Amino acid sequence: MLLELSIANFAIIERTTIRFDAGLNVLTGETGAGKSILLDALGAVLGQRVSSDLVRTGAKAAQIEALFQPEPDVLARLAPTFADLGIEIDEDGTIVVARDILAGGRSTARLNGRLVTASALNAVGAALVDIHGQSDHLAILKTTEQRAMLDRFAGLDERRTLLAGEVRHWRQVRQRIRDLSTNDREREQRIDLLRYQVEEIDEAALTVGEDEDLAREREVLQNADRLRHDAGLAIAAIAGDDTASDAPSASTLLRAVERSMLDLAQIDAASQGLAERATDLVVLAEDLARDLGSYLDAVQLDPQRLAEVEDRLALIQSLRRKYGATIEDILAYGEDARGELDQLGGAAFDIDALHAEEATLARELATLAADLSQRRSKAASILSKRIAQSVAELRMGRSELFIRVQQRPDPEGIPLRDGGERIHIDESGADDVEFLIAPDAGETLRPLAKIASGGETARIMLALKSILSDVDETPTLVFDEIDVGVGGRSGQVVGEKLWSLTGHHQVIVITHLPQIAAFANQHLRIAKQDRNGRLVSTVIEIRDDERLDELAAMLDGTPVTAASRASAEEMVRRSDEAMQRMVSLPAAASTAA
Repeated sequence: MLLELSIANFAIIERTTIRFDAGLNVLTGETGAGKSILLDALGAVLGQRVSSDLVRTGAKAAQIEALFQPEPDVLARLAPTFADLGIEIDEDGTIVVARDILAGGRSTARLNGRLVTASALNAVGAALVDIHGQSDHLAILKTTEQRAMLDRFAGLDERRTLLAGEVRHWRQVRQRIRDLSTNDREREQRIDLLRYQVEEIDEAALTVGEDEDLAREREVLQNADRLRHDAGLAIAAIAGDDTASDAPSASTLLRAVERSMLDLAQIDAASQGLAERATDLVVLAEDLARDLGSYLDAVQLDPQRLAEVEDRLALIQSLRRKYGATIEDILAYGEDARGELDQLGGAAFDIDALHAEEATLARELATLAADLSQRRSKAASILSKRIAQSVAELRMGRSELFIRVQQRPDPEGIPLRDGGERIHIDESGADDVEFLIAPDAGETLRPLAKIASGGETARIMLALKSILSDVDETPTLVFDEIDVGVGGRSGQVVGEKLWSLTGHHQVIVITHLPQIAAFANQHLRIAKQDRNGRLVSTVIEIRDDERLDELAAMLDGTPVTAASRASAEEMVRRSDEAMQRMVSLPAAASTAA
């Protein structure tokens, strides 16, 4: 529940801290004292849009902070949101939300001390508090909200979520069919292109590093004459014919060196190592001559092979221009193209298969939608009677209310039965839900949005909240002037309805009716006063005699008279009796069961 609300420099509120109790918290005060401003501040700290005009004149910023201590089930629902934001919930289970609104127009939001966006604050706030301002009564006039209320009453949220997922899948398949039907020519052209590209790369039979090997081979083939000439000169220099030249060959000279060194070693044994090295030089020279001979034999003038190498390199260069800078890139492109080709020609692009899948999904959807519709119709009958009973208790006369559940034709929809008419379906199901009301017995039922007055919609909202309180998961309910259009005669009943909500919720109410205020578990009075020439709003908790004086003033104005105070005392007595009666009813019902 909401434990505390601190406000500074917001509109006419200079600084105040309000502590709330469980049960029914009532805020009263004269017109213009700042009651609705408190709800504006609460809405702001919960992430609602707020104008910088509400920053108190002369202040740099308005600061609002709210302290909550939700029940474990509420904390469990909020845990994923906190995890996504990277924020831990304190061990004591408290949640602190804060909002600073700068006079310049910007604002900052914090959750348990961490900066967050206003939208994140709004997501958390929606799970903690449900605010019904005077304009929010209009929500019940929307058929989408009426359908949501019926589903909550009937406990259909899980079924609705399941159906919503199936509807999205069905729509995706239908869209795929439309896309394929309208883009068939483009798809065939793409298939032809991919098939050509895959075949071209496959036929090339490329291997990684092949281009580098071919480039080296081309270099050799292009310079074969020079390579053979240089190799021949080197062979001649090492092991040439001494008789054909005045200069001896390197091999002849090295052998002479070897003989000299061997002779030297016979005289001086210490020079044996030098002789061995001379012998090694002779062997190396002869080996080099033989290897050069083999190289000379291998290097041949081969114009045909040179042409083959040139053609292969030209092919690789052509593929590079089309598919990638390296052979690795070309091969990777080919694999990607093969995958896309398989996909374009696979079952996902088989129109007949998609039509069959769409038909299967439509049948499954029809089963889910028909079941949801049947449950809604049954719940609508029960809820209609419950609302009618509740609004009668709220003294709305002999109003009749009926919840209509119906489908509408849609050629793009699905048939709920084989051979049946196609009807509209979306994520919420196949039903249009609308609340119809006849303000007086015998009149024609008409849509609530068209004929209900502001007071009627407010009381119907209150009736629904009391009926749905068992399934409403929001712990704190806030009502701003729920008594709009309600006279003193009905105030007692409205107060009872509001207090009945406290069995499952903390309730905060702003009211002008003393009959409602008499049910308060905590009574807060909002007053305005002049402080140094400026209007300031203050909030104080009142008890005992102060509370009786406030109720008397609400009844008969000021100054408070003995008669008005006696009336206030009687009003509190009746309220206490009504609360005791409501507490005893569930216990009696449980004992009877």
